[in-house]
Formats: sequence, C-alpha cells, structure tokens
Amino acid sequence: MRFDVLTLFPGIFTSFLEESLLKSAIDGGLVQVSLHNIRDWADDRHGTVDDTPYGGGAGMVMKVDKVVPCVEDVQAAAPTAGRLLLMSPQGRRLDQPLVEELAREERLLLLCGRYEGFDERVVEILRPQEVSLGDFILNGGEVAAMAVIESVIRLIPGVLGDADSARYDSFSSGNRILEEPQYTRPREYRGHEVPEILLSGDHGRVDQWRAQQRVLRTRERRPDLLEKSQENTAAPAEKRSGAGENNK
Repeated sequence: MRFDVLTLFPGIFTSFLEESLLKSAIDGGLVQVSLHNIRDWADDRHGTVDDTPYGGGAGMVMKVDKVVPCVEDVQAAAPTAGRLLLMSPQGRRLDQPLVEELAREERLLLLCGRYEGFDERVVEILRPQEVSLGDFILNGGEVAAMAVIESVIRLIPGVLGDADSARYDSFSSGNRILEEPQYTRPREYRGHEVPEILLSGDHGRVDQWRAQQRVLRTRERRPDLLEKSQENTAAPAEKRSGAGENNK
C-alpha cells in the first residue's frame, strides 16, 4: 500500500517512519510512504501558502490555489489517483470499520491542515473524505495522519508477525468488545499475582475465562459497545424468525 502525506511540516514524520513495525513494513516493501511539502507549490520566495480570511477573523487560512494544485500533482504522480482523506475535526470519526475499509485501498493521500484550516473551496473542488480522531482540536493534521497509517498498516498482510494479532484486536470486525487483561512474567509483583487459571494449562478453561473477562471489562469500561453488539445481532435474529412489516 502507498501513503502520500501532504503537509507543511514533513519533518514531523521523520522519526515516525524510522521506528517499529512501520519501518519494517517499509523496508520489506509492504508499505510505501511519500512525504510532500505543500510549500513546494508556493510561487514566492517565502513559501506562502496561507492568507488572512475574507470577512475578518483570527488566524490564517490555507490557500486554495496552492493546496489544489499540490494534491492534483501528487495524485498524478502514480498510476492510481488514490483515495483522498482530509484530516479534520469535522470529519467522520476514525473507527475500526473505517480502518478496515481504508486497508482495502491501493493508495491513500492524507491531507494535513494547519492554522484555521483550508479555504472551503479545497473541499468543494477535491471532494476529499474528511476524517477525525475525535471531538477535540489538534495543532494540525499530522498526528491524525499518523494514526491512520498506524491503524491501517496492521491490516496489511505480512506487516504483523502473527496474523491473529489484528484479527482478535478490540474493535476488529465481529469483535466489538474490549480485550481481556494480559499477563506475563514475573508471576508475582508487589503482591499482585497472575490469575491462577492462566497457569492451569487447561486451554478450554482459559478460553472461557478470557471470554468472560472481555464481557466484564467492556461492561465496566465501555457499556456502549455491548449495546451496539446487541443492536447488531437483533436485526439478523428478526430476519431469521421472519418478523417484519410484511408478516404483520
């Protein structure tokens, strides 16, 4: 998969691309990440890509006549134009279903804003999919772009050493509950011991305990996920029973 990141601060990504699984995926040819400095499309010696907003107001707005050509040139640099994502608090919330959708793409372009954001004509002309990490404000879109890359590469075959790691993650398809608690050596630390069931060697009982812990942890920390799981299973059950408007 190819990622193209369009940003005013490509240096932010330097160490990000040189560490951990992402570096291994890049070195192994499974992932390609290309950085593009939007200032390279400026036409003055100062690299100006922003201006004051029409109508007044605080801050600066990124210019449509710099951003649009930048995106179009980057799109044209590969056989596949790719799917354009704009990192924005106004966008669709990044969740695992969206990550799984994005992982099926050959190429993703991640457009990172700064200052007060983009001239609205950037959205009108390019029609990107706006993506948000949540209901809070960051200084720019770079951290959000990193989150997209991190979450998507986990689903690319060969990136994880164990394919089951992604399959059984919290929020993966069909797994809308949290993971169970995990333990490793030492067996006891400061009076806290590993649950005895995990030391029993009885894999059936261990699997049962883990399933119970997943439900308990989700009920305690994210009860909304259990409600969604119940909603998702209710519709198929009604369909199987033949319930519906036509049967009334």
